[in-house]
Amino acid sequence: MEEEEYSGTENIQDKLQEFFGQLPDNFSILEEQVDVDVQMKYFEQAKSQNRDFDKKTILARKDELYSEEIDIKTKKELLILLAGIDNPEAFRIIEKYKADVKQAELYDWACIAYHESKMLLESSLLEQNQVFISTGMGGRGNLLRYFVVIISENEKEFSDTQKKLITGEIEYSLKKYNAEIEETNFDDKYATLTCLIPLEAPIKDIFQSAIDECNELGNFISDNFIVTNVKKLSSKEIDEFLEKVEKEGTEGDIEIGYS
Repeated sequence: MEEEEYSGTENIQDKLQEFFGQLPDNFSILEEQVDVDVQMKYFEQAKSQNRDFDKKTILARKDELYSEEIDIKTKKELLILLAGIDNPEAFRIIEKYKADVKQAELYDWACIAYHESKMLLESSLLEQNQVFISTGMGGRGNLLRYFVVIISENEKEFSDTQKKLITGEIEYSLKKYNAEIEETNFDDKYATLTCLIPLEAPIKDIFQSAIDECNELGNFISDNFIVTNVKKLSSKEIDEFLEKVEKEGTEGDIEIGYS
């Protein structure tokens, strides 16, 4: 899917319903955190690359993945070819290479090939097509990973009591939807969280509810917050967003990036 960033109440669930008319019954989520640009390059190459080769010939080339004499470009092409073979042997070759490869560039490529191969194999065995969902933040099982920024009102640092309240209320709100927090960090002006959330969960409602509950005790959190499943934002990117909000004077908005 195309990478976007927008304001509103939509989420990836809405985009899937737009494409398919309803949420898919069978889907596979890319679990690893792979840069969206890398994903786009993989699928663009897979779309344009000729996969009309003899399967036995491609399987016999598996040792090329480990050869220092073979360049990265050729290894990437071979991984795409292997991922397009409806055969358990091809899947095992990619699985082993994914576990062994040390180069980050090839590891990311192998991750995508692994999930494409797995989905192809499962679709064949189950005789049902599956939807492959890939985001920059990855996921686990049927959960998508999101990076969330909760912003302090008036740029005041959160007190220890407020930090405990924020963590507790967000955990409570997430549990209602069988979601969970992976990591929480507090900066001077905001809190950042990494969360795993089911595909069908109402993203905005989860965090708006937690913020509303916290603000019952003092209105110390801004109504603006950030949610993205594209990548973890740097402090600089968060500060740029805060400057944008301050300049435009927007209220009660949500920024969601999806891929």
